[in-house]
Parts: sequence; structure tokens; C-alpha cells
Amino acid sequence: MSEIRATVKIADPSGDTELELTLAETVDYAEQNPNTWVFVDNQLVQPAELNDVQWGADVILVPSLVGGF
Repeated sequence: MSEIRATVKIADPSGDTELELTLAETVDYAEQNPNTWVFVDNQLVQPAELNDVQWGADVILVPSLVGGF
């Protein structure tokens, strides 16, 4: 049985990228990019909280807006 994948939007200076990621892949991305803000259903959450969300929710990863890109 394959892991559940969800569409994760990743914002960057060139626009948005949409990837089909597992929960583990999304957590890894957030941990490897410590200045990333994580939004789940339009609510800011800590990357560690991703393990507690209903996977398949609207997830957006955004570079921290403090200090620019």
C-alpha cells in the first residue's frame, strides 16, 4: 500500500511550485528549510505540528517574509 500524497504548494521568488508529497516528505522539506513558514488550511503552524494534521489538507510552504528572499 502506498503512502497518501497531497498537493503541497511551495512558494518561492519565481512563483509557486505544486508537488505531490507524503507527510514525511513535507516534514523533511520544512526541516531542511528552517526559515520556511508552514500554513495548513490558511493557519500558520510549526513544522513539528505537521504530524498532527489531517493529511490532505491545504498545505503551503512559504519562505519567511522577514528579511526578504
